[in-house]
Amino acid sequence: MSKSPIVQRQMASLLGTALKQFPIISITGPRQSGKTTIAHLAASGYVYLNMEIDEHKFFAQTDPNGFLKKYSYKIILDEVQAVPSLFVYLQQHTDKQNKNGAYILSGSQNFLLMEKISQTLAGRIAIFSLLPFSLAEVFPYLKPTQKKWEQICLRGFYPRLFIQKKMNTHIFYNSYCKTYVERDIRQLLNVHNTRAFMQFLKLSALRVGSNFNAQEIATAIGVDNKTITKWIAVLEASYIIHLLPPYYNNFDKRIIKKPKIYFYDTGLLCYLLSIKTEEQLKQHKLAGSIFENFVINEKLKLHYNKGLSPNFYFWQDSNGKEVDLIIEANNKLQLIEIKSSTTPKNEFYKNLTMLEALAKEQKIKTEKTVIYAGEDSYKIMSNNLTSWLQLATA
Repeated sequence: MSKSPIVQRQMASLLGTALKQFPIISITGPRQSGKTTIAHLAASGYVYLNMEIDEHKFFAQTDPNGFLKKYSYKIILDEVQAVPSLFVYLQQHTDKQNKNGAYILSGSQNFLLMEKISQTLAGRIAIFSLLPFSLAEVFPYLKPTQKKWEQICLRGFYPRLFIQKKMNTHIFYNSYCKTYVERDIRQLLNVHNTRAFMQFLKLSALRVGSNFNAQEIATAIGVDNKTITKWIAVLEASYIIHLLPPYYNNFDKRIIKKPKIYFYDTGLLCYLLSIKTEEQLKQHKLAGSIFENFVINEKLKLHYNKGLSPNFYFWQDSNGKEVDLIIEANNKLQLIEIKSSTTPKNEFYKNLTMLEALAKEQKIKTEKTVIYAGEDSYKIMSNNLTSWLQLATA
Protein backbone atom coordinates (compact mmCIF):
# COMPACT_ATOMS: atom_id res chain seq x y z
CA MET A 1 0.00 0.00 0.00
CA SER A 2 1.43 3.36 -1.07
CA LYS A 3 2.17 5.92 1.57
CA SER A 4 0.25 9.20 1.68
CA PRO A 5 2.37 12.19 0.63
CA ILE A 6 3.75 14.49 3.28
CA VAL A 7 2.47 17.88 2.18
CA GLN A 8 4.84 20.74 2.91
CA ARG A 9 2.90 23.53 4.60
CA GLN A 10 3.85 26.99 3.37
CA MET A 11 3.60 28.45 6.87
CA ALA A 12 6.04 26.05 8.53
CA SER A 13 9.22 28.08 8.03
CA LEU A 14 7.45 31.25 9.15
CA LEU A 15 6.47 29.58 12.43
CA GLY A 16 10.06 28.47 12.93
CA THR A 17 11.23 32.06 12.53
CA ALA A 18 8.59 33.36 14.96
CA LEU A 19 9.71 30.86 17.62
CA LYS A 20 13.10 32.60 17.61
CA GLN A 21 11.47 36.00 18.16
CA PHE A 22 8.57 35.44 20.58
CA PRO A 23 8.20 33.48 23.84
CA ILE A 24 4.82 32.16 22.67
CA ILE A 25 3.19 31.58 19.30
CA SER A 26 -0.44 30.69 18.72
CA ILE A 27 -1.88 28.73 15.80
CA THR A 28 -5.58 29.28 15.23
CA GLY A 29 -7.79 27.90 12.48
CA PRO A 30 -10.72 25.59 11.83
CA ARG A 31 -10.97 22.10 13.21
CA GLN A 32 -8.73 19.59 11.42
CA SER A 33 -6.84 22.18 9.39
CA GLY A 34 -3.54 20.63 10.49
CA LYS A 35 -2.61 22.86 13.44
CA THR A 36 -1.07 20.06 15.54
CA THR A 37 0.81 18.61 12.58
CA ILE A 38 2.37 21.93 11.58
CA ALA A 39 3.32 22.63 15.20
CA HIS A 40 5.35 19.41 15.21
CA LEU A 41 6.89 20.28 11.84
CA ALA A 42 7.90 23.77 12.98
CA ALA A 43 9.10 22.72 16.43
CA SER A 44 10.97 19.46 16.33
CA GLY A 45 11.71 18.08 19.78
CA TYR A 46 8.92 19.96 21.57
CA VAL A 47 6.87 18.06 24.15
CA TYR A 48 3.23 17.72 23.09
CA LEU A 49 0.37 17.95 25.62
CA ASN A 50 -3.32 17.75 24.82
CA MET A 51 -4.96 19.86 27.54
CA GLU A 52 -8.32 18.14 27.14
CA ILE A 53 -6.83 14.95 28.57
CA ASP A 54 -7.97 14.76 32.19
CA GLU A 55 -4.57 14.28 33.84
CA HIS A 56 -3.02 17.31 32.09
CA LYS A 57 -6.12 19.41 32.63
CA PHE A 58 -6.36 18.52 36.33
CA PHE A 59 -2.64 19.16 36.93
CA ALA A 60 -2.79 22.59 35.23
CA GLN A 61 -5.98 23.61 37.05
CA THR A 62 -4.98 22.55 40.54
CA ASP A 63 -1.27 23.44 40.46
CA PRO A 64 -0.54 25.82 37.54
CA ASN A 65 2.86 26.83 38.93
CA GLY A 66 3.88 23.22 39.37
CA PHE A 67 2.60 22.39 35.90
CA LEU A 68 4.64 25.19 34.27
CA LYS A 69 7.70 24.27 36.34
CA LYS A 70 7.54 20.72 34.97
CA TYR A 71 6.67 21.82 31.44
CA SER A 72 8.73 24.98 31.36
CA TYR A 73 10.22 25.19 27.88
CA LYS A 74 9.65 23.94 24.32
CA ILE A 75 6.09 22.78 24.95
CA ILE A 76 3.10 22.44 22.60
CA LEU A 77 -0.15 23.03 24.52
CA ASP A 78 -2.98 21.80 22.31
CA GLU A 79 -6.62 22.62 23.11
CA VAL A 80 -5.23 25.02 25.72
CA GLN A 81 -8.53 26.90 25.95
CA ALA A 82 -9.74 23.93 28.05
CA VAL A 83 -7.74 25.42 30.96
CA PRO A 84 -8.50 29.17 30.81
CA SER A 85 -7.05 29.78 34.28
CA LEU A 86 -3.59 28.79 32.98
CA PHE A 87 -3.14 31.86 30.75
CA VAL A 88 -2.30 34.36 33.49
CA TYR A 89 0.33 31.95 34.85
CA LEU A 90 1.74 31.54 31.35
CA GLN A 91 2.15 35.31 31.20
CA GLN A 92 4.01 35.40 34.52
CA HIS A 93 6.11 32.34 33.71
CA THR A 94 7.32 33.52 30.28
CA ASP A 95 8.02 37.02 31.58
CA LYS A 96 10.21 35.56 34.34
CA GLN A 97 11.86 33.00 32.08
CA ASN A 98 12.53 35.53 29.30
CA LYS A 99 13.15 32.91 26.59
CA ASN A 100 11.82 32.87 23.07
CA GLY A 101 10.23 29.74 21.65
CA ALA A 102 8.90 28.54 25.00
CA TYR A 103 5.35 27.58 24.02
CA ILE A 104 3.13 26.87 21.05
CA LEU A 105 -0.57 27.25 21.80
CA SER A 106 -3.29 25.82 19.59
CA GLY A 107 -6.94 25.06 19.91
CA SER A 108 -10.11 24.30 18.00
CA GLN A 109 -12.34 26.72 19.90
CA ASN A 110 -10.72 29.86 18.61
CA PHE A 111 -13.34 32.12 20.14
CA LEU A 112 -12.24 31.15 23.67
CA LEU A 113 -8.57 30.90 22.77
CA MET A 114 -8.36 34.39 21.26
CA GLU A 115 -10.35 35.88 24.14
CA LYS A 116 -7.78 34.61 26.67
CA ILE A 117 -4.83 35.60 24.48
CA SER A 118 -6.08 39.18 24.14
CA GLN A 119 -6.68 39.42 27.89
CA THR A 120 -3.32 38.13 29.15
CA LEU A 121 -0.70 37.57 26.44
CA ALA A 122 -0.76 40.69 24.27
CA GLY A 123 2.75 41.70 23.24
CA ARG A 124 4.22 38.31 24.16
CA ILE A 125 2.70 36.22 21.41
CA ALA A 126 2.75 35.90 17.61
CA ILE A 127 -0.62 34.81 16.22
CA PHE A 128 -1.02 32.79 13.03
CA SER A 129 -4.13 31.57 11.21
CA LEU A 130 -3.82 28.18 9.53
CA LEU A 131 -6.53 27.33 7.02
CA PRO A 132 -6.89 23.91 5.33
CA PHE A 133 -4.46 23.08 2.51
CA SER A 134 -3.96 25.71 -0.17
CA LEU A 135 -4.17 24.82 -3.85
CA ALA A 136 -0.43 25.48 -4.15
CA GLU A 137 0.27 22.96 -1.38
CA VAL A 138 -1.72 20.08 -2.87
CA PHE A 139 -1.57 20.73 -6.62
CA PRO A 140 1.75 18.91 -7.21
CA TYR A 141 0.19 15.72 -5.80
CA LEU A 142 -2.96 15.75 -7.94
CA LYS A 143 -3.34 13.50 -10.96
CA PRO A 144 -3.98 15.27 -14.31
CA THR A 145 -7.62 14.11 -14.21
CA GLN A 146 -8.04 15.73 -10.78
CA LYS A 147 -6.84 19.17 -11.86
CA LYS A 148 -10.30 20.59 -12.47
CA TRP A 149 -11.65 23.34 -10.27
CA GLU A 150 -15.03 21.63 -9.93
CA GLN A 151 -13.50 18.45 -8.54
CA ILE A 152 -11.14 20.39 -6.27
CA CYS A 153 -13.93 22.56 -4.85
CA LEU A 154 -16.21 19.58 -4.34
CA ARG A 155 -13.64 17.65 -2.31
CA GLY A 156 -12.41 20.62 -0.31
CA PHE A 157 -9.05 21.14 1.32
CA TYR A 158 -9.13 19.51 4.75
CA PRO A 159 -5.92 17.47 5.22
CA ARG A 160 -7.66 14.24 6.18
CA LEU A 161 -9.56 14.19 2.89
CA PHE A 162 -6.35 14.59 0.97
CA ILE A 163 -4.22 12.18 2.98
CA GLN A 164 -6.95 9.50 3.13
CA LYS A 165 -7.87 9.74 -0.54
CA LYS A 166 -10.51 7.01 -0.44
CA MET A 167 -12.48 8.71 2.31
CA ASN A 168 -16.07 9.51 1.33
CA THR A 169 -16.42 13.30 1.35
CA HIS A 170 -20.13 13.21 2.24
CA ILE A 171 -19.42 11.07 5.32
CA PHE A 172 -16.53 13.34 6.31
CA TYR A 173 -18.52 16.58 6.12
CA ASN A 174 -21.57 15.02 7.74
CA SER A 175 -19.41 13.98 10.70
CA TYR A 176 -17.67 17.36 10.68
CA CYS A 177 -20.96 19.23 10.98
CA LYS A 178 -22.29 16.96 13.71
CA THR A 179 -19.09 17.22 15.73
CA TYR A 180 -18.98 20.98 15.30
CA VAL A 181 -22.63 21.52 16.25
CA GLU A 182 -22.74 19.02 19.12
CA ARG A 183 -19.42 20.02 20.69
CA ASP A 184 -18.36 23.55 19.86
CA ILE A 185 -21.63 25.37 19.30
CA ARG A 186 -23.32 23.83 22.33
CA GLN A 187 -20.37 24.73 24.53
CA LEU A 188 -19.97 28.25 23.21
CA LEU A 189 -23.59 29.30 22.81
CA ASN A 190 -25.61 26.69 24.66
CA VAL A 191 -27.56 25.91 21.49
CA HIS A 192 -30.22 23.30 22.17
CA ASN A 193 -32.05 23.47 18.85
CA THR A 194 -29.35 22.04 16.60
CA ARG A 195 -31.88 21.59 13.80
CA ALA A 196 -32.43 25.35 13.66
CA PHE A 197 -28.69 25.94 13.68
CA MET A 198 -28.12 23.52 10.77
CA GLN A 199 -30.95 25.25 8.92
CA PHE A 200 -29.12 28.51 9.52
CA LEU A 201 -25.90 27.02 8.10
CA LYS A 202 -27.69 25.78 4.97
CA LEU A 203 -29.47 29.09 4.42
CA SER A 204 -26.12 30.83 4.76
CA ALA A 205 -24.68 28.48 2.13
CA LEU A 206 -27.51 29.41 -0.24
CA ARG A 207 -26.44 33.04 0.11
CA VAL A 208 -22.74 32.48 -0.60
CA GLY A 209 -21.30 35.44 -2.48
CA SER A 210 -24.35 37.54 -1.62
CA ASN A 211 -24.95 40.34 0.85
CA PHE A 212 -25.61 38.91 4.30
CA ASN A 213 -28.91 39.96 5.81
CA ALA A 214 -29.28 38.70 9.39
CA GLN A 215 -32.91 39.77 9.67
CA GLU A 216 -33.88 37.88 6.53
CA ILE A 217 -32.39 34.63 7.83
CA ALA A 218 -33.82 35.17 11.32
CA THR A 219 -37.31 35.48 9.86
CA ALA A 220 -36.88 32.35 7.73
CA ILE A 221 -35.76 30.23 10.71
CA GLY A 222 -38.03 31.75 13.32
CA VAL A 223 -35.41 33.11 15.72
CA ASP A 224 -34.58 36.69 16.65
CA ASN A 225 -32.01 38.87 14.95
CA LYS A 226 -29.69 38.84 18.00
CA THR A 227 -29.48 35.05 17.83
CA ILE A 228 -28.33 35.15 14.21
CA THR A 229 -25.78 37.84 15.06
CA LYS A 230 -24.35 35.64 17.84
CA TRP A 231 -24.27 32.56 15.62
CA ILE A 232 -22.50 34.34 12.79
CA ALA A 233 -19.91 35.80 15.17
CA VAL A 234 -19.02 32.34 16.50
CA LEU A 235 -18.91 30.87 12.98
CA GLU A 236 -16.47 33.62 12.03
CA ALA A 237 -14.30 33.07 15.11
CA SER A 238 -14.32 29.32 14.41
CA TYR A 239 -13.23 29.77 10.79
CA ILE A 240 -16.36 28.29 9.25
CA ILE A 241 -17.49 31.42 7.42
CA HIS A 242 -15.96 34.81 6.72
CA LEU A 243 -17.68 38.08 5.93
CA LEU A 244 -16.18 40.25 3.20
CA PRO A 245 -16.77 43.92 4.03
CA PRO A 246 -17.56 46.64 1.47
CA TYR A 247 -14.71 48.96 0.60
CA TYR A 248 -14.72 51.82 3.08
CA ASN A 249 -13.78 54.59 0.62
CA ASN A 250 -17.03 56.09 -0.66
CA PHE A 251 -16.30 56.37 -4.36
CA ASP A 252 -20.05 56.56 -4.69
CA LYS A 253 -22.51 57.38 -1.88
CA ARG A 254 -24.96 54.80 -3.22
CA ILE A 255 -22.82 51.83 -2.28
CA ILE A 256 -24.16 48.68 -0.63
CA LYS A 257 -22.93 48.48 2.97
CA LYS A 258 -23.89 44.92 3.96
CA PRO A 259 -20.99 42.42 3.90
CA LYS A 260 -20.89 39.34 1.68
CA ILE A 261 -20.76 35.84 3.12
CA TYR A 262 -18.28 33.14 2.14
CA PHE A 263 -17.18 29.77 3.57
CA TYR A 264 -13.58 28.96 4.48
CA ASP A 265 -13.84 25.58 2.72
CA THR A 266 -15.70 24.89 -0.53
CA GLY A 267 -16.08 21.19 0.28
CA LEU A 268 -18.17 22.06 3.33
CA LEU A 269 -20.07 24.62 1.26
CA CYS A 270 -20.91 22.01 -1.42
CA TYR A 271 -21.99 19.56 1.28
CA LEU A 272 -24.39 22.11 2.77
CA LEU A 273 -25.77 22.75 -0.74
CA SER A 274 -26.24 18.97 -1.30
CA ILE A 275 -23.88 19.02 -4.30
CA LYS A 276 -22.32 15.56 -4.65
CA THR A 277 -20.98 15.38 -8.21
CA GLU A 278 -19.02 17.55 -10.61
CA GLU A 279 -21.98 17.58 -12.98
CA GLN A 280 -24.29 18.86 -10.25
CA LEU A 281 -21.77 21.58 -9.44
CA LYS A 282 -21.44 22.64 -13.10
CA GLN A 283 -25.20 22.95 -13.44
CA HIS A 284 -25.89 24.51 -10.04
CA LYS A 285 -27.22 28.06 -9.98
CA LEU A 286 -24.48 28.98 -7.49
CA ALA A 287 -21.58 27.52 -9.51
CA GLY A 288 -20.22 31.01 -10.21
CA SER A 289 -20.43 31.96 -6.54
CA ILE A 290 -18.69 28.74 -5.48
CA PHE A 291 -15.85 29.45 -7.92
CA GLU A 292 -15.69 33.00 -6.56
CA ASN A 293 -15.54 31.62 -2.99
CA PHE A 294 -12.73 29.26 -4.03
CA VAL A 295 -10.61 32.06 -5.56
CA ILE A 296 -11.09 34.39 -2.57
CA ASN A 297 -10.14 31.57 -0.20
CA GLU A 298 -6.90 30.93 -2.08
CA LYS A 299 -6.03 34.62 -1.89
CA LEU A 300 -6.71 34.52 1.87
CA LYS A 301 -4.50 31.45 2.32
CA LEU A 302 -1.69 33.16 0.42
CA HIS A 303 -1.80 36.08 2.86
CA TYR A 304 -2.18 33.99 6.02
CA ASN A 305 0.63 31.62 4.99
CA LYS A 306 2.93 34.63 4.71
CA GLY A 307 1.84 35.94 8.11
CA LEU A 308 0.01 38.89 6.56
CA SER A 309 -3.28 40.43 7.70
CA PRO A 310 -5.44 40.56 4.58
CA ASN A 311 -7.22 43.81 3.77
CA PHE A 312 -9.94 42.32 1.56
CA TYR A 313 -13.10 44.10 0.40
CA PHE A 314 -15.69 44.19 -2.35
CA TRP A 315 -17.46 47.10 -4.01
CA GLN A 316 -21.09 47.26 -5.07
CA ASP A 317 -23.45 50.13 -5.80
CA SER A 318 -27.23 50.29 -5.63
CA ASN A 319 -27.46 49.75 -9.41
CA GLY A 320 -25.86 46.33 -9.17
CA LYS A 321 -22.43 47.28 -10.46
CA GLU A 322 -19.78 45.51 -8.44
CA VAL A 323 -16.18 44.40 -8.19
CA ASP A 324 -15.81 40.98 -6.56
CA LEU A 325 -12.59 41.53 -4.64
CA ILE A 326 -10.47 44.52 -3.70
CA ILE A 327 -7.12 43.87 -2.03
CA GLU A 328 -5.50 46.88 -0.40
CA ALA A 329 -1.72 46.54 -0.22
CA ASN A 330 1.37 48.69 -0.77
CA ASN A 331 -0.63 51.90 -1.28
CA LYS A 332 -2.45 50.31 -4.19
CA LEU A 333 -5.80 48.63 -4.81
CA GLN A 334 -5.89 45.32 -6.64
CA LEU A 335 -9.26 45.25 -8.38
CA ILE A 336 -10.25 41.65 -9.11
CA GLU A 337 -13.21 40.28 -11.05
CA ILE A 338 -13.83 36.53 -10.70
CA LYS A 339 -15.57 34.60 -13.50
CA SER A 340 -16.32 30.87 -13.75
CA SER A 341 -16.40 31.13 -17.54
CA THR A 342 -13.61 29.44 -19.52
CA THR A 343 -13.90 32.05 -22.27
CA PRO A 344 -12.42 35.52 -21.67
CA LYS A 345 -14.59 38.47 -22.65
CA ASN A 346 -13.92 42.19 -22.83
CA GLU A 347 -17.05 42.87 -20.77
CA PHE A 348 -15.38 41.25 -17.77
CA TYR A 349 -13.33 44.44 -17.37
CA LYS A 350 -16.28 46.85 -17.52
CA ASN A 351 -16.78 47.31 -13.76
CA LEU A 352 -13.05 47.19 -13.09
CA THR A 353 -12.49 50.08 -15.51
CA MET A 354 -15.36 52.03 -14.00
CA LEU A 355 -13.98 51.66 -10.45
CA GLU A 356 -10.46 52.40 -11.69
CA ALA A 357 -11.70 55.76 -12.97
CA LEU A 358 -13.33 56.59 -9.60
CA ALA A 359 -10.13 55.66 -7.78
CA LYS A 360 -8.06 57.76 -10.15
CA GLU A 361 -10.11 60.84 -9.22
CA GLN A 362 -8.83 60.37 -5.66
CA LYS A 363 -5.29 59.67 -6.87
CA ILE A 364 -5.41 56.02 -5.76
CA LYS A 365 -3.29 53.58 -7.75
CA THR A 366 -5.01 50.46 -9.04
CA GLU A 367 -4.31 47.21 -10.84
CA LYS A 368 -7.04 45.37 -12.78
CA THR A 369 -7.23 41.58 -12.94
CA VAL A 370 -9.80 39.04 -14.10
CA ILE A 371 -9.37 35.55 -12.64
CA TYR A 372 -11.34 33.03 -14.69
CA ALA A 373 -11.82 29.27 -15.17
CA GLY A 374 -9.82 29.10 -18.40
CA GLU A 375 -6.20 28.04 -18.83
CA ASP A 376 -4.50 30.99 -20.55
CA SER A 377 -2.98 33.97 -18.75
CA TYR A 378 -1.82 37.17 -20.40
CA LYS A 379 -1.84 40.95 -20.19
CA ILE A 380 -3.27 43.40 -22.70
CA MET A 381 -2.61 47.06 -22.00
CA SER A 382 -3.48 47.47 -18.29
CA ASN A 383 -5.81 44.47 -18.15
CA ASN A 384 -4.55 41.24 -16.55
CA LEU A 385 -6.23 37.97 -17.46
CA THR A 386 -5.25 35.24 -14.99
CA SER A 387 -6.13 31.56 -15.10
CA TRP A 388 -7.27 29.95 -11.85
CA LEU A 389 -4.36 27.55 -12.34
CA GLN A 390 -1.99 30.39 -11.45
CA LEU A 391 -3.30 30.12 -7.88
CA ALA A 392 -1.41 26.81 -7.68
CA THR A 393 1.93 28.58 -8.16
CA ALA A 394 1.44 31.30 -5.54
